[in-house]
Amino acid sequence: MAGRLDLQGKRILVTGGAGFLGKQVIQQLCQAGADSEKITVPRSRDYDLRILESCQRVVDQQDVIIHLAAHVGGIGLNREKPAELFYDNLIMGTQLIHAAYQAGVQKFACVGTICAYPKFTPVPFREDDLWNGYPEETNAPYGIAKKALLVQLQSYRQQYGFDGIYLLPVNLYGPKDNFDPRSSHVIPALIRKVHEAQQRGDKQIDVWGDGSPTREFLYAQDAARGIVMATQFYSDAEPVNLGTGYEISIRDLITLICNLMNYSGEICWEIDKPNGQPRRCLDTERAKRAFGFSAQIGFEEGLKQTIDWYRRLGDDSSSQKL
Repeated sequence: MAGRLDLQGKRILVTGGAGFLGKQVIQQLCQAGADSEKITVPRSRDYDLRILESCQRVVDQQDVIIHLAAHVGGIGLNREKPAELFYDNLIMGTQLIHAAYQAGVQKFACVGTICAYPKFTPVPFREDDLWNGYPEETNAPYGIAKKALLVQLQSYRQQYGFDGIYLLPVNLYGPKDNFDPRSSHVIPALIRKVHEAQQRGDKQIDVWGDGSPTREFLYAQDAARGIVMATQFYSDAEPVNLGTGYEISIRDLITLICNLMNYSGEICWEIDKPNGQPRRCLDTERAKRAFGFSAQIGFEEGLKQTIDWYRRLGDDSSSQKL
C-alpha cells in the first residue's frame, strides 16, 4: 500500500459531485478527514468542461481532483447518441487532465467505466485484459472515450511525473440513483418498471433482451469509499477495478426484484432488443492488494434499500439524475 495522502486542509475538486455517486464521494471524503468547506463541486451551468478555459478556471488552486463527471446512460442512450457520448466524455476528461497537470495539481483520480473492457473479456475481468479486444458495440464510443483517459494519465505520469490514477467501477446502484427511463441503467430501470406495473395493475412487464447476460453491481456507497481510499493510498499507473466479484444474470436479477417488490406478473422478454455485453464480473484482487478495498454491502440488502427509497419517493424520483 502506498503512503497516505492526508486530505485534511486539501483543496479538492469533485467533478460530477452533485450527482448520484458524487454526493457519496463527498461524504466519504469528509469521513476520511477532508474539510467540507474546501471541497468544490463545479456545476455544468457554470463550467462547461468541454471548453478548455472552463477546465483551466476550475482546476486553479486545487490540490486534488476526483473526476466523476460523465455523459452517460443505458443501452438506449448509447444507441441514440454515440457521437455525443464519445466527444463529450473524451474532451471533458482530456482537457481536465491537461489543465490539472499545467496547474500543478497534486493528485488526479479519474473514474472510468467497465464499458471499456472488450466484449468477450474472460471472466472475471482482469485489468491486464483491458486492451485485448474491442468493446461491446452499443457502448464502445463511451467506453473508448473513457479508456483514452487511462492512456493520457499513464503518458503524463511517464513524461511529467503527474500523479494520476484510473479506477474502473462496475455498474453502480443504490438510493438516489437515476430512475429516468430515458437514461437509467438496468437496476433502477427494472425497479421503476415493476413499480409502475403494480401501480397500473399490469399482469406483465416487458424486459429488453433474453435475460442471459450477467452483470455485477456495486453499491454506490461502497464505490465512493473505494474511490476515496484509492485517492489516499494508490499512486500507480495501472488501472484498478472496483467491484464485488458477485455475478448475476439479468433473468435472475428481475426475478429477485419482483420477489422483493411482491410482484407476481409475467416477464416478457423482448428478444429483438440488444442484450449488451454477454458477461460482466470483475477480478477485485488488485484493489484489495493495493489499497485494502473490498465491498461491504451485500447485494440483496443493497437492492432492498434502493427499492425502499424509490417507493418512498414514487415517480418524483425520476428527477434524480446523475
